[in-house]
Amino acid sequence: MDENIKKNILSTGTSLVGIVCKDGIVMASDRKVTLDGRIVSDKRFQKTTQINEYLIMSMSGTVSDAQVNHKLIAAQLKLKKLKDKKRPTVHESANFIATMKFHNIRRPSMIPAIVGNFVGGLDEDGKATLFNVTPDGAIRKIEDYDASGSGMLYIWGLLERQYKEDMTVEEGVELAIEALKSSSERDTASGCGIDVFTITKEGIKHTEKQILEPVYKNQN
Repeated sequence: MDENIKKNILSTGTSLVGIVCKDGIVMASDRKVTLDGRIVSDKRFQKTTQINEYLIMSMSGTVSDAQVNHKLIAAQLKLKKLKDKKRPTVHESANFIATMKFHNIRRPSMIPAIVGNFVGGLDEDGKATLFNVTPDGAIRKIEDYDASGSGMLYIWGLLERQYKEDMTVEEGVELAIEALKSSSERDTASGCGIDVFTITKEGIKHTEKQILEPVYKNQN
């Protein structure tokens, strides 16, 4: 991977979590947006969003690029569904997103788009799958867990110790929340709140919406 892309991935102010459970998928993200990792510009920005009735996506990177990607991806997947007369699978959707990023990062530009994503969804057979799509267009199916953004270094250690192969979605939600709280404690570019989505055979649910409110206490 290009060194400039690596640098941008590590400096991206975000904490993303993806966890594969025995009965579904858990995807979570923080809410803080920073300018150059130093100034907080937004405290309630939702970084995990639903693309359509079967797909959700978490983003790390430049906000404007991520928002444009969201609109383009939703539109292109809808067009593909109309053209093929069938709904794309989660794997097909993730591959489309990866291909789009591959071409974007290699197109001459003064300001290249640097956006990484977790892509999760539910196929028509009821199976939930999760993919990591990097800013350079690489795609990898997540078999257990993963993290992304500037907070990932604080999250990986926690997931390594506490993840279990047979954990339920309910347990995965609690683990994802703890992971984001851990990164928020040490990563200055992560925090301000938590969003957690679950993907099960029952569908996609936005199960947790939390905000962080400062509390000042007198010190004796």
